[in-house]
Amino acid sequence: MPDIKKILVANRGEIALRVMRSARELGIKTVAIYSEADRNALHVRYADEAVCVGPPASAESYLRIDKILQTCKDLKVDAIHPGYGFLSENADFARQVEKAGIIFIGPSAESIEVMGDKLSAKAAVLKRNVPLVPGLDKAITDIPFAKEKADEIGYPILIKASAGGGGKGMRIVEDPAEFESQMDRAVSEAKNAFGNGAVFIEKFVTSPRHIEIQVLGDQKGNVVHLFERECSIQRRHQKVIEEAPSSVLTPEIREQMGQAAIDVAKSCNYYGAGTVEFIVDDKLNFYFLEMNTRLQVEHPVTEQITGVDLVKEQIRIAEGKALSIRQEDLSITGHAVEVRVYAEDPQNNFLPDIGQLKVYKRPQGTGVRVDDGFEQGMDIPIHYDPMIAKLITYADNREEAINRMIRAIDEYEIVGIQTTLSFCKYVLKHEAFTSGNFNTKFIEKYFQPSDLDEKISDVESEIAAALAVKLWSERKKKQTAQEENDKKVSLWKKNRL
Repeated sequence: MPDIKKILVANRGEIALRVMRSARELGIKTVAIYSEADRNALHVRYADEAVCVGPPASAESYLRIDKILQTCKDLKVDAIHPGYGFLSENADFARQVEKAGIIFIGPSAESIEVMGDKLSAKAAVLKRNVPLVPGLDKAITDIPFAKEKADEIGYPILIKASAGGGGKGMRIVEDPAEFESQMDRAVSEAKNAFGNGAVFIEKFVTSPRHIEIQVLGDQKGNVVHLFERECSIQRRHQKVIEEAPSSVLTPEIREQMGQAAIDVAKSCNYYGAGTVEFIVDDKLNFYFLEMNTRLQVEHPVTEQITGVDLVKEQIRIAEGKALSIRQEDLSITGHAVEVRVYAEDPQNNFLPDIGQLKVYKRPQGTGVRVDDGFEQGMDIPIHYDPMIAKLITYADNREEAINRMIRAIDEYEIVGIQTTLSFCKYVLKHEAFTSGNFNTKFIEKYFQPSDLDEKISDVESEIAAALAVKLWSERKKKQTAQEENDKKVSLWKKNRL
């Protein structure tokens, strides 16, 4: 397979820039696509070439496979990197890309299909003896039978959409009397969200942690894991803060989870970068949850602790080259934390916010990394995900990485919209987080919007006090200067008389 000379990034914002930077370091030309809403976006300006593919709505632009492939043909593109979101886990897209004679920088369409459906994924990994949460491993059609099985498994029960993600089509059932009504809701929500109403049931793990393993596989059958990421701080079943490594895994469990992740990848002949997600209970028993067949939003924390550029590895794998690293070459060095900076109001149920970035100043300094796609004066569009940036800090140990993150958050200046920065700082300073004794229920157990009121009040008090001191100091200087001036004038008059 020839070396790639030009990559089209079928995405936008920070991930498009992230991919383009690694491509540029490899001497590869890049092509950006953009909607009319992103005409002046940073990824458009950074790329060697850029093409508008439609109106602001993603269905008419970033999801238009035909326009993307035509752009590749017109500009003689060798490969497409899908980033994350949009078409990144669309098996039909991967298949059409390959059919057009273009390299897809990702796994095969077959791997995407197997792991894109939770039931087929369970069936595949079961053959490798990967631990699964107790439950039914097939779609529910017989409700009385499902209720009988739920009684055997024991409540609470989790009803999940087979094709789901992000908490959609998911219902927790505490009481057998609610089973049928919650089932109807889950099926309806799954149909609306994914066009597929298939659901299954499994035991609901109380006090769960969400821990995932990064894997890399080449087209020669080699697979390695790059350790874990702790992703338990979530709102609406979506991650807000991630870190690597986890503060609770022992070396033995880390090795077991890493091997399980490799087995998951091998169960579907996976190549490229992928993430195997596990749910972990309070006794550190772990169970396979799903596999994301793409680069994850939180991949930078893995890069920080391993020193591996995951995008460069993706490109080399797509070129048919063997992995540049072996398992024995990999080790954990230091600790990394990432906070997702969303344009959301944490005091109003994390509702998205839009507006102009009137002030936008990134934090700097040792061990601070900002992956973003905005600059001061730009608008946060309503059409796409509300994430503004990913703020990552790295240090020798967890405590230093957390303290560095708090410092970086304090330095991050964003005016014009509400963001999740204040919430992230609240989490980072909370005893449950600093002790490592937390799970996916953190917000439910510890956070109240009023908690931020107090913090904001403290900050406002400090600002007011600082301004008062500054004003008093300026008045004093003016008064002293005036007195000195009066003295000089008086002496001058006296000498003139």
